[in-house]
Parts: sequence; structure tokens; C-alpha cells
Amino acid sequence: MSCCRRGVSHVGGEFVKMVHAYDNSRIRRAGGKDVVVIPDAMVAALHRLTHPLKAREQTVLRLVVRSFIDTAGPVGSRTLARRHALGLSPASVRNTMGDLEELGYLRHPYTSAGRMPTELGYRVFVDDLMELPELSAVEKRLLKAKLDRLMGDEDELFRESSRILSRMSSLFGVVLSPKISTGILERLEVVPLASPRVMIVISVRSRLVQTIIYETRVELRRYELDRIVILLNERLAGLRLDEIRRTYADRTRDLDDDPTGIVQLILKERAVVFSDPAEGRLRRGGSGGLLRQPEFSNAEAIRMLIQLVEDEGFVLQLFEGQQQQATIGQATVSIGSEIRGAAASTYSIVTARYQLGETIGTVGILGPMRMDYERAIALVETLARLLNRPSIDVIRPKNLNSPDQQ
Repeated sequence: MSCCRRGVSHVGGEFVKMVHAYDNSRIRRAGGKDVVVIPDAMVAALHRLTHPLKAREQTVLRLVVRSFIDTAGPVGSRTLARRHALGLSPASVRNTMGDLEELGYLRHPYTSAGRMPTELGYRVFVDDLMELPELSAVEKRLLKAKLDRLMGDEDELFRESSRILSRMSSLFGVVLSPKISTGILERLEVVPLASPRVMIVISVRSRLVQTIIYETRVELRRYELDRIVILLNERLAGLRLDEIRRTYADRTRDLDDDPTGIVQLILKERAVVFSDPAEGRLRRGGSGGLLRQPEFSNAEAIRMLIQLVEDEGFVLQLFEGQQQQATIGQATVSIGSEIRGAAASTYSIVTARYQLGETIGTVGILGPMRMDYERAIALVETLARLLNRPSIDVIRPKNLNSPDQQ
């Protein structure tokens, strides 16, 4: 039986993919048969599509979500009727909230309390009910001026961008540098180091550079090394790294007499040389603001959060795995169980992609489901647009084979 998982909607859209796979965990054996267990949220989501919310229900749901985001406390009907000019009595508001609870958009944290949004309530708010997110003109100018000053230093640019996301959202900001494997090779260089080591340098057109050091058993002669590097660049420059990784053996088959051993070394290590580094792409903002949220008032919640954000590989997979085919610069919002990764299923993630030449990077924010989605989306989309440079001037790196680099 095929398995599936729920898809992820993006801002302002409908449920583009209501179901595209189910987890094995949702398949149960009953009476000798495989039985698919559909989550309650999915049932409510289907009801939403076939039975749209009435205007009054939309208004009440919007106000409950906003109030809960602001206060972190359950929202009562009397409070809602008193604070907002709804033209409704507390009893009418209470009845509407009861209807929304039956539909799966609100819930009672305990019997005597008011209501709070469910995962589905947040999803409807993000997709249909919140206002168009945008930063103020002053904030946009300040951000642009700050990042413009760092445009010559990509590493510091990404670090400062992650700090800005954390600072301005009071959540956990992340910037992932572009995937070098999707870049087009500008130049491959081989730099002899202290014997018996060499450094292979991969430069792509997005000004990204990757260096890897290997040991070699062959004494390298300059003229032989220069010749083989020229031949490799003639055959590989202008191709995407992931394509080179797949086709390197065919493209260098006639170079098996290479006296330097470099052709065979790269053939053996091509899965590393032409791929993204295992670590080093992640830039984290501070988590101080996030830890001040009431959701992290106990030691266990703090421990789980720290464990999550310190796992670079998991964070990388978490933020890049939410975007699917997202448009460059447009935010994707993943809420609760929509997130691919059980360890993060109590959070929400807002991400957007940016382009640096031919390569793609990601900016994003992680926080509790009770987050200010409008501000988070505005911040992420603004940062992605400021970092986005699909057409950049190619700057060739220094000749690393020059005498002063040896």
C-alpha cells in the first residue's frame, strides 16, 4: 500500500496539495486488512473546502487567533465582544466560537477556559484571514542600508541577516547559504601544499568557493599539474556541479594516463568534490527572544529546542524541505504536523528562497505555532528580496597556483 504525507500550503494560497502521501504510521491493521487512519485535522480541512466559513465565523476566528498570538492566553467570548465592535452579544460570540470548535478551528485548553486556535485554525488564518504582511517603509530602508554595506562579504552578510531575523521577530532566525552543487563551475584549481597534500578549489559563478584538502602519493610537477588543470577546466567549466558529478567519468575517460593522479583522485572523490559541504551552510541568529516566549517556560521545552537548533544537518533539512517548488522570494508557511520532521511538529516555520547567480539559498524563521505570522512572513520575504541577486558580476578568484600561495 502506498504511503503518504500531508502537503504544505503557502501564503495566500489554497490547499494546493491536500494529501500527497501517508506515513506508514497512519496505516493500521484491523480485521486482517490495512486501514488508513485519516487525521482529525484532515477531516476538518476537507470540511473547510466543502463548507466555507461564514463571514461571522471568519471574523471571530481572526480575532481569536490575533488575541491568542498577542496574549498567549485562551480567549473568552465576553472579552472578545467587549474589546471589538462586532455588533454581537457575548452569547452570540460564544455560539459562534462553539461552532468553530466543532469544525476543528478552535479548542478548549481546559473546561472553564476560553478558546485557543488549533493547528487548522492557524492554517486558515494564514491562508485566508490575515492582512497582507509588510514591513514599514522605515524598517525596509534600514534593512537595505545595513545589508548593502555587507554585500562584498557574503559570510558576514548571511550571519547578520540571521541575527536580524531573530532580533526583529523574537524568534529563531536562519540563513542557509546557497547550495554550491546547483552552481555552474567557473574554475577548478589544484594547489600543492606541504607534501603530500593538495587543495582542490571549486569556484562557481555565484562567487561561492569550496576547498577540500587531500593527501596524494605522487610528487607533483608544476608543468604536469598545470596541463591537467587546463584540460579539466576545458571539459568541466560551464557545467553545473551536480551534472559534473554524474558525468565526470565519461568526460575524463581518455585522461587515464595522467601522471599527477589528480584525475583519478577527483574521480574517486567526485561525490564530495562536486557536492554541498556536510556543514558550514547554516547561519543561526540568537535564540534568546524565542526562549522568552511562554511556550519555553519549562526545562524540557528548552532542552528540546536547544537540541533541535544545534543539529545543523537537521535544521538544514528542516528549512529546505518545506519549500517544494516555492517561488523565489515568496514565503512558505509550515505549521505543526505539516513540518517534515517529528521533532519539530510543535513549531511553525516560515521560509523563503533567494537566488545568488544560478544557486539557491534559504532564509527562515522557526517559532511556536503561536507566532506573529504577519510579521514573520514580512521579515522573511523582505530579507529574501534583499539577498536575491539572480544576475551578478562574476569575479574570478586569485590564481591560487601563484608562487605566493604555495
